[in-house]
Amino acid sequence: MRIATWNVNSIRTRYGRVVDFLVREDVDVLAMQEIKCTAEQFPHDAFEAAGYEVAIHGLSQWNGVAIASRTPIGDVSTEFPGMPGFLKGQEGPDLPKEARAIGATVDGVRVWSLYVPNGRSLGDPHYTYKLDWLAALAEHTRAETTAHPEVPFALMGDFNIAPLDEDNGDPAVVEGLSTHVSQPERQAFFTLEDAGVTDVVRALVPTGFTYWDYKQLKFVRNEGMRIDFILGSAPFAEAVTAATIHRNERKGDAPSDHVPVLVDLELSRVDDDLPMIFG
Repeated sequence: MRIATWNVNSIRTRYGRVVDFLVREDVDVLAMQEIKCTAEQFPHDAFEAAGYEVAIHGLSQWNGVAIASRTPIGDVSTEFPGMPGFLKGQEGPDLPKEARAIGATVDGVRVWSLYVPNGRSLGDPHYTYKLDWLAALAEHTRAETTAHPEVPFALMGDFNIAPLDEDNGDPAVVEGLSTHVSQPERQAFFTLEDAGVTDVVRALVPTGFTYWDYKQLKFVRNEGMRIDFILGSAPFAEAVTAATIHRNERKGDAPSDHVPVLVDLELSRVDDDLPMIFG
């Protein structure tokens, strides 16, 4: 199985590039972030013509996540337990949930496409929201990997965190002044790993960025960041045979500011008669 994640930064603008990548790279499952459209606005025809079905969670022209697969998608969830909501200027437990998570089971593998909140600035309420969102995700991850240790499980997407110093090549992003590199954010990322998943790409691709801002020739100067990840449970990680960061997708006509991250898996056959265990 070949699985990838990509913050596409508007699927209606870039569906041609995305479908071309899927077909050219022989991808079985793609987690997408920042689709920036509703399910009704999504370019279904282009994906269906290429042999993919798509599960979509999008509410407006902002955020939005989706999973495309060559094989049937089941057991779809559009939030995880405890996932907080956000509304600027408002507080409380019943704030609206943003379209930042979609989980599904494909060929016995449980995958999540995640668009972690940006945080905006260190003093912004969105930063607190980001940390709360990641804490709830860690609790869900711990619960699932503990309850179902035999199931390949992966968190994929744009985490908006550069967990290590070498993951930040942008001189405008400074620890102590900027989001993405603050110690609480980095600790939240490491807490996810402590909850039962690990970065399955870094050991195979130790260097390389996944995001370059559009401004100030950041890509030409290679002033990027590594903020897109595939974090897998033990059964998932043990099945990974190869990984790539597709830097060239940042080139050419109207690219996203992120590039795809891809892994190959060799998985043991999962019993199709197993009951659905995710909600």
